[in-house]
Amino acid sequence: MRMLLKASIPVEAGNAAAKSGTLGNNIESILAEQKPEAAYFTLDNGMRTGFIFLDIQDASQIPAILEPWFLAFNASVELTPVMNGEDLGKAGPSIGAAVEKYG
Repeated sequence: MRMLLKASIPVEAGNAAAKSGTLGNNIESILAEQKPEAAYFTLDNGMRTGFIFLDIQDASQIPAILEPWFLAFNASVELTPVMNGEDLGKAGPSIGAAVEKYG
């Protein structure tokens, strides 16, 4: 299942990692292990934040995906299922069925 991981790094932890030179190295290492479909980084609510799109085959993978962000950066994380256009197209019949039944 395609998932969106939002990892927000607290300012203090991010500053410490930047000053020690580990910020970029740790992010690169985590991404190399997780092999995301895409990863984007920006500022969100005043924190360095990554939006990382991953394909997860089994729920047992979740700790291996989240723990590096917790441990390396004391990050706040959110994991949300997402769809691309193809997925949404496949969902069309079930959306139509819901409309018929509940709409």
